[in-house]
Amino acid sequence: MRFDTKLLHNGNEICSVTGASSIPIYQASTFHQFSIDQPGEFDYARSGNPTRQALEATIAHLEGGCRGFAFASGMAAISTVFLLFSRGDHLVVSQDVYGGTYRVLTNVFERMGIETSFVDTTDLEQVMQAIKPNTRALYIETPSNPLLKVTDLRGVVNIAQAHGLLTIVDNTFLTPYYQRPLELGADIVIHSATKFIGGHSDVIAGLVAVKDRELAESLAQLQNAFGAVLGAHDAWLVMRGIKTLKARMELSTRSAEKVALWLQQHPDVERVYYTGLPSHEGHFVQDAQASGHGAVLSFDLGDGDKVRQFLQRVKLPIVAVSLGAVESILSYPALMSHASMPPEVRLKHGITDGLLRLSVGLESADDLIEDLAQAMSFSVSVAVGR
Repeated sequence: MRFDTKLLHNGNEICSVTGASSIPIYQASTFHQFSIDQPGEFDYARSGNPTRQALEATIAHLEGGCRGFAFASGMAAISTVFLLFSRGDHLVVSQDVYGGTYRVLTNVFERMGIETSFVDTTDLEQVMQAIKPNTRALYIETPSNPLLKVTDLRGVVNIAQAHGLLTIVDNTFLTPYYQRPLELGADIVIHSATKFIGGHSDVIAGLVAVKDRELAESLAQLQNAFGAVLGAHDAWLVMRGIKTLKARMELSTRSAEKVALWLQQHPDVERVYYTGLPSHEGHFVQDAQASGHGAVLSFDLGDGDKVRQFLQRVKLPIVAVSLGAVESILSYPALMSHASMPPEVRLKHGITDGLLRLSVGLESADDLIEDLAQAMSFSVSVAVGR
C-alpha cells in the first residue's frame, strides 16, 4: 500500500473484538488474570495497554521498524532512549538541537557521566572528527530546530556503521509521511507526537520506532522500568491525529512554501530558514532523503525589539511554544524552546535575539501573509518616529 493508505489501513484501525472503527480507550490500570499459571498478555498498564499497543504498532509500521514505543512526552521518549547508554559513554549530537534535548544532556546525563559533543552534523567531516573511542551513538535532528539545518542521513549512517555506532534521528519536523530514517539505515527514530503526528494542540506524547529486535527489547525493558508511558486516552488522541496526517502535512507545507517565499522578499526580514527554498543550503540534500519540506520555517527580524513589536501586532498565529498543529504557531526560540541554552551558546549556534519560528497551520496562506505584513509595519512607524 502507498503511505497515504497506510495512515488509515495499517492493521491497528479496527477493534478485533467488536469491529469498532476506532480502537477503544482501555481506561484500566490493571487486568484480571484468569489463570495465574497462564497469565494474559496484559497485567499492569505501565507494562502494556491495548490502546497504547495499537499506537505503538502503528508508528512501527509507518516508520518501517520492528517495534514502536509510546511515551508520556517527546522528552520522555528522548530521555528513555538516552538511558540505553552508561557512565563513560560519549554521544555526538547536532549542535542546534531542541533546547529540551540540550538541557537533559547537559544538566542530567552529563551528571550521570555520559559525555556529549555538539557539532554541526551537516558537515560530515566534523562528525567524524568528533568520534572518540568511547563514542556510542550519533544523535541527529534533521531538519534541526530552529535553524532547519539538514544533515545527510545516508552519510551519517555510513559513518556510524563504519565505527559500530547507533544512529538516532529526531524526525519530529517531517514525520514518517515525508521522511523515514529507518529506511535510510538509522537504528532509532524519535517523535514528539505532540507536534504534527497528534496535530491538534490537545495532547502531549512521544513516540519511538526501532529497527533491530535486540535493541527494541532493551528499550522495552527501559520503558517498563522507567515508566514514563503514554496514557490510554492520549494514545487514542494520537491515533486519531495520524488519520489526517497526509491532509494536514500537504496543506500546511504548501502554505509554508508560499509564506517563506513572501518573507524572503520582505525588506524587514534579514534571513529566512526553510528547506523548501532552493537557496537553502540543505535544499538538495533534503530532496534526496525526504519527499517534502514540511511546514516549519524560521526568519530573523534583526533584533529583539522588532520581535516584540511584531508579536504584539500579529493576530492569526498563536504565540506559544510547540508546533505542528492545525493552527499556526509563532515561537520565540531565545525565550521559549531554547531558553535553557546559555546565551553565548545560543548565539554561537545562530539562534539570535531576532529569530522567530513559524509553524504554518491550516489557515489560508494569503490570510497569514496579510497578517504578517501588517504586523511588520513597525518599520514604517520607526521611520516616522525618527
